[in-house]
Amino acid sequence: MTQNSSGVLPLRSEQDIVFSRQTVRELTKSLKFSLVDQTKMITAASELSRNTVVYGGGGEMRWEVLSDSIRHGLRLHFEDWGPGIDNLEQALRDGWTSGNGLGMGLSGSRRLVNEFEIRSKVGEGTCVIITRWRGK
Repeated sequence: MTQNSSGVLPLRSEQDIVFSRQTVRELTKSLKFSLVDQTKMITAASELSRNTVVYGGGGEMRWEVLSDSIRHGLRLHFEDWGPGIDNLEQALRDGWTSGNGLGMGLSGSRRLVNEFEIRSKVGEGTCVIITRWRGK
């Protein structure tokens, strides 16, 4: 895969979720993340891609390759324009779900990355931004 410093993928189907995992795998490999760090970022991306499709009604994943003078990282944005989340505190608790899942997607993803941000507004959608730095 030729590495672009940024890009976007649609998230509308199961196949798109698979493609998002493959894309994150290639990006983390090209950034020379350890196997453990690759797995953490791929797992978080998979969970958030699924949330975007299942609960948000579809959306997109955007990525940015980050670099400063001492470190490299990958930032992913998962955005939908679905119903939104009315209680973020509750949604971030282990075991809470509005559907049929295990309720670990948001809370588990938060534990797998170095930086986690979520914004949501009822009736307008949700945006989750995660960042993982190499070797941190």
